[in-house]
Amino acid sequence: MNREIQALLGEYHRLFDIYNEYDGIVNLCSLNKLVGGEHQKLKVDRKIIDMLLYAKEMYTVTDGKMNIAMGSVLSLWHNYRTIGKDNPADASLPPTDKLVEASEHCDITRMVIDEKNNTVTLTDPMMTLDVGAVAKGYAVECVAKELESRGITGYVLNVGGNVRTIGARADGTPWKVGIENPDGGDYLSYLGLNGQALVTSGSYQRFYYVDGKPYHHIIHPETLMPAVGFTSVSVVCNDSGLADALSTALFCVSQEIGAELISSFPGAEALWVTQDGEIISTSGWGIYEE
Repeated sequence: MNREIQALLGEYHRLFDIYNEYDGIVNLCSLNKLVGGEHQKLKVDRKIIDMLLYAKEMYTVTDGKMNIAMGSVLSLWHNYRTIGKDNPADASLPPTDKLVEASEHCDITRMVIDEKNNTVTLTDPMMTLDVGAVAKGYAVECVAKELESRGITGYVLNVGGNVRTIGARADGTPWKVGIENPDGGDYLSYLGLNGQALVTSGSYQRFYYVDGKPYHHIIHPETLMPAVGFTSVSVVCNDSGLADALSTALFCVSQEIGAELISSFPGAEALWVTQDGEIISTSGWGIYEE
């Protein structure tokens, strides 16, 4: 069974990969490429269509705070972060004018999806997709639902920090899952999960230094800079894709706005760690704590 799960996750990884192409597969990397200066209309696997439709839904739900069409901006940050990590003496920030120019090509309506024919077209030649804020959680959820449809329970999927529990443990007790402390100390919280997902977005994992100051990878769609206010945002709910999208969106809004957003999803709860080290959670978070 473990090999079968790995094969399913591997299939989603290849389809949603924005950096590499694979023989015989049309994936998101294929979609981002330019041919003669234009993106091509491509027929893709239905799994890609469904994920992109879900991402568009999450864009609307989060008021644009989770936007997979921000590839032009995120790739700039990715390139500068890579240079800065490989050669710290050469570390610098992306120039503001380049970020602003890139931000003009993040209109998700320029991603045209034909559900009937399973085709996708990016009508802005300068636009690229970056699905890092939702694809992993979405894929984990798809695999979890496939296992559940087969009557398989008593599993935990943990894919790069995206945790999805499938039923309880063999003895009927919940799975014990810990939330990492951004400061590297003891776990912030332990949750007992039985069928829920837990996703954490943090500023402490992917970052680089410029003039002694850290710059992380969660970029605010309006400021075009790393979002400020929190070092960690965790979301627990019944859907791993939703938890992934919400944890990113909540990182880019105030705690008050985030609490209002998450309250619209029954059973969803959140925990924030501010840059000052304060820990704040929604009223129902304690239901899951052990």
